[in-house]
Amino acid sequence: MLQIKKFSALNQLRKWNLYSQWMKRFSTAMSKKSDANTSLFSGSCTGSFFQDKPEVGNQFTGDHLLKSVLKKLLPADVFNDIEVDLQNFGESVSGEILAHHNNVCCNEPVLEQYDAWGKRVDNIIMHPSWKSLHDIAAKEKLISIPYDNNYEEWSRIYQIAKLYLFSPVSGLYSCPLAMTDGAASILKKESREPFITAFDNLTSNDSNVFWTSGQWMTEKQGGSDVGNGTETFAVPQTDGTYKLYGYKWFTSATDANMSLTLARIVDKSGRITKGSKGLTMFYLETRKADESLNGIRIEKLKKKLGTRQMPTAELILDGATAYQLSEIGRGIASISPMLTITRIHNSVMAVSNMRRLLNLSKDFARKRSAFGTQLCNHPVHVQILARMEVEQQGGFVMLMKVSSLLGRVENKKASDYERLVFRILTPLLKLYTAKQAVSTASEGLESFGGHGYLEDTGLPVFLRDAQVLSIWEGTTNILSLDVLRSIAKTEGEALKALFTDAFTLISKTHNSNNLLQESHKVLTNAIHAMQHFSNEFHRKDEAYLSSAARDFAYSLSRIYIGCLLYENAVNSCNNDASTHVAYRWAVCQDLIPVVTNDRKSLYSTHSHRFDNLITYGDL
Repeated sequence: MLQIKKFSALNQLRKWNLYSQWMKRFSTAMSKKSDANTSLFSGSCTGSFFQDKPEVGNQFTGDHLLKSVLKKLLPADVFNDIEVDLQNFGESVSGEILAHHNNVCCNEPVLEQYDAWGKRVDNIIMHPSWKSLHDIAAKEKLISIPYDNNYEEWSRIYQIAKLYLFSPVSGLYSCPLAMTDGAASILKKESREPFITAFDNLTSNDSNVFWTSGQWMTEKQGGSDVGNGTETFAVPQTDGTYKLYGYKWFTSATDANMSLTLARIVDKSGRITKGSKGLTMFYLETRKADESLNGIRIEKLKKKLGTRQMPTAELILDGATAYQLSEIGRGIASISPMLTITRIHNSVMAVSNMRRLLNLSKDFARKRSAFGTQLCNHPVHVQILARMEVEQQGGFVMLMKVSSLLGRVENKKASDYERLVFRILTPLLKLYTAKQAVSTASEGLESFGGHGYLEDTGLPVFLRDAQVLSIWEGTTNILSLDVLRSIAKTEGEALKALFTDAFTLISKTHNSNNLLQESHKVLTNAIHAMQHFSNEFHRKDEAYLSSAARDFAYSLSRIYIGCLLYENAVNSCNNDASTHVAYRWAVCQDLIPVVTNDRKSLYSTHSHRFDNLITYGDL
């Protein structure tokens, strides 16, 4: 038994010696390997692969469509005069401004309601970069350009081009700028104080003087039915001012210097007028001369899906001093010019965000490898990017068309025909580009794979912020009904003008290019089909009009954008890319969904019954 144990121990010893010798030889061999081989496991704790992040350079010099459209819309001397400024601003956007944008996105507003000693202070604390963006907006004249009006009817195009560069990296400062522009468009017509001083501040290029404006319309009932949802009361004072009392449920840019709002005037008998006819527009400054709040209590900051960079609050007007701005009972009508401006700004945000996200995605596709090659070599991936490009370019050409018309309308150079086109195009632009922005942002994030879902890449903010665009300043349904109102109020003349303009855009034919020939044919047939449909459309009952309104608006938008893209392709000197963009827009989608769905009886009373069945389970 002892001999067996001794033999077993000797066996183990021999095995250990063999193992030690093998390990010694292995270590010697490994030491002779190159540095590359010895580093095989050096990244085991952190991983050896690091993905290069997507980047975008000068957003002006790199945007060929922007430059080509500006050259087409502007006189040569105007384009040459502003080109250097746009190029310099494009450089700032990719450097200093982008840094402020990142700071603001990572540091949301904080409400300090009380100080350490219990005093109510209601201070909204912002990251210093928010103030820096304010100063940049003043210095770069992002609001004052159309009011200085150095280029007359082309000043708006110049301003929109700068906002287009600024908006995606503005830390959402583009939102208070939208309301500031809207307020300035109303106050510029006033010749009374304090409105004159307010207008001067809103359009100042001095950062120490420059003001921003809020727009406080939404109350607890919420929604677009402002006429029935407003419960703010205005009590006249002996000095000609008013004291406002009410609860504002959603106030964007709560830190603004002033705001426009609606209220119902209380007469001497303590009565008010209900409905839209009882609303009057008022001007108020948010703070008094001593910097204390002007009869305002900030109850809470909103917790939002997106637009978190900007303070949005619920607040109480408890005797806020205000000045009557509109005629009594003309509040909604008087605020319409502001809505026109802010809706165009909404589209600037939509289209420019699509552009920046798409540029980042294209750069990422060149830097990211999968399955043995870069993403830009995978046909299915590039196909999706191309579809996003077509959508973005479609929204962009429509935005620039409306901007051009706005400049002509403001400078009283627009014909009656152009005014009609502008009236119907503005809601179409806003509703369509807002929906484009949401779908393109979703597709764009997916193109980054997992990186698109990570907050610290800065990418998810594109999708979160896009969703507000189809809600703010009127949902898609509300704007679709506004399109119908624009047609009804002009007795059909606005729609006729739009069709006439569409035909004008495609009046040039291109017989040598089969793609453009096919695009022209499809667009012509679509316009004729919509004209025929529209002749019967206005005779339908209210339920039919309401259920078809969105598809009707989509059809007008798609046709008109298709015509703009066709014109751009014809004028682009045989540019193959613009030709394919026009072709894919016109031929590769249903341009007239309202006609298609009408043929399927989807707007009939019978269909409404089944809508209820599908939605609620009963008839």
